[in-house]
Parts: sequence; structure tokens; C-alpha cells
Amino acid sequence: MSEKINIEVVYGLPARQVLLALSVAQGCDILAAIKQSGIVDHFPEIEPESASVGIFSRAAKLDQTLRDGDRIEIYRPLIADPKELRKIRAERAKAAGRADKTTGGRPKQRAEA
Repeated sequence: MSEKINIEVVYGLPARQVLLALSVAQGCDILAAIKQSGIVDHFPEIEPESASVGIFSRAAKLDQTLRDGDRIEIYRPLIADPKELRKIRAERAKAAGRADKTTGGRPKQRAEA
């Protein structure tokens, strides 16, 4: 009989989170653990084979072997590109006069005499 390790699988939405504790065989990888956990029954939108995952907030690959006590976090896809959002914010700041039109930095304050 193979030795078991205890792990957790977690997924959350803004209004609802689920954390499932389970025992898996030593040597189990992340993908197998996600499938064994039954988290997809709670969140059908999760596609285990293409999920972005991490262990305790550190990015991990689906074929990574688990250790006792690991918490697998399944990440939601980004709804907006962070770089694109930053570019939009910078354009708004320039238009509002809160940023230099050329460099994007804060406008220089003029010394009053």
C-alpha cells in the first residue's frame, strides 16, 4: 500500500470560495490531485488540463509532484491585460493634467516668485 499525503485544493470567486482537504498517494501530481478533489463538481468552469495553478501563491506546473501539506490554488483567468489597463490609466492621467504629456511622469511644479 502506498503512503498517503494530506493536501488542500482551493478555488474562489469573489462571492464564494471552496477549500477541499484530501489525502492522495505520495508522488501524486497537481493535475491528478485536482481531478481527485472533485473541485470541478463545485465549479464546472474549471478545466483541470489547462488551469493556472500555484502552491501557496507560487506558480506551479500541473505535473509538479506534491508534498505533504501543500495547498493547490487554482487561479481564475485574468479578465483584462494588466499592461493594457496601465496604459489606459496613464492616458487618462495625461488628459487630466496629472502626468507629463511627453514622459508620462508627474508634471514639474513651477516655482512661484
